[in-house]
Amino acid sequence: MTPSTPLTDAMLTRAREMFPYTRTGRIYLNHAGTSPLSTRVVEAMQEHLRDRSEGTLDTYAIDLEIVKRARASVAALINAESPSRVAFQSNTSDALNVVAAGLPWKSGDRVILNDQEFPANVYPYLNLKRIGVELDFVGSRNGMILPEEIEKMITVRTRLVALSAVQFLSGHRSDLAAIGALCRARGIQFVVDGIQAVGAVAIDVRAMRIDALAAGAQKWQMGPHGTGFLYLTEELQEIIRQQYLGWLSVHDPWEFRDYTQPLASSARRFEGGSPNLPGLRGYESALAILLEFGVGPIESRILDLTRVLRDALASIPGTTILTPAAPEHRAGIVTLQIPAAADGNALFARMQERGVTAAIREGKIRFSPHFYNTPEEMTAAAEITRSCLKG
Repeated sequence: MTPSTPLTDAMLTRAREMFPYTRTGRIYLNHAGTSPLSTRVVEAMQEHLRDRSEGTLDTYAIDLEIVKRARASVAALINAESPSRVAFQSNTSDALNVVAAGLPWKSGDRVILNDQEFPANVYPYLNLKRIGVELDFVGSRNGMILPEEIEKMITVRTRLVALSAVQFLSGHRSDLAAIGALCRARGIQFVVDGIQAVGAVAIDVRAMRIDALAAGAQKWQMGPHGTGFLYLTEELQEIIRQQYLGWLSVHDPWEFRDYTQPLASSARRFEGGSPNLPGLRGYESALAILLEFGVGPIESRILDLTRVLRDALASIPGTTILTPAAPEHRAGIVTLQIPAAADGNALFARMQERGVTAAIREGKIRFSPHFYNTPEEMTAAAEITRSCLKG
């Protein structure tokens, strides 16, 4: 899962055609917030809804085959051991809570977090303080979470390291392989919030020794809200004391009256009840796009775009780029610290009026292009930002 043959102009044209808004001249750079839906995703969801309304009506058998394909696609996307290691979840928070709430904690156990995390990767562990679990927050260094700083925080009671693969504000991409190796050597669970990485840069759960990976689909995976996944190793699955069960959690859900069944041997045991089938139909199409264009080529393209954008923004007087320059330390996010005297909300509004959609986070402007964006859009967005800063 490394960068390979670059995407050709013809491939990129085909990709842009799947996003009709690009024909309007609008520059959308907020994939770290939520991605526009491609025509393929919309068509897949509409086909399902039409069929449920006026066609076959009972589409469950067809739906299950598509869900099966989606599960295999997630496994391929993150290089999981098999599709059986993937459980579909409604969002990143739900997925992380499966792990946080299910581990057999003892009072005095410790979890390592950091001071840059998005709340979805904090509250599931804060909730454990009621049973005596303690949290240790690693301090960031210029927005970066470094393996050596994590190592300093490890104690004999450390049970888990929770980390976002890419930080939502600074855009820093952590060295997951180094941190995973550190955790594996110490017998510590390594749980990763992958929502700002999966679909933008390569994530290899086996090479990175990730025990659990959670990622909602609505950002870089370009899927519908209410879809996403939890990956976890078989070893971690066997440790978890599952807090919730549903009729689909068991070995054979269709044996309705056999209440003595064991749980499913796969991660499907964490899915519980009937799934969000319209969403999963769309999600399957979104995953197919990522695999069609390739994880490696998509990553290379995004890194090229963020380099162009970063260079263009760096020339704006009075601003600072928070995102690291080194490609191994960044992904799809480029965040701009504007002058202290500038009104971030007013700047954001003016940029919107000029056709650039970014995001404002903590008074900073966060840009996040996907692979189908163009270098010309990066330079245009930077120039519009410069112009809007002048008032």
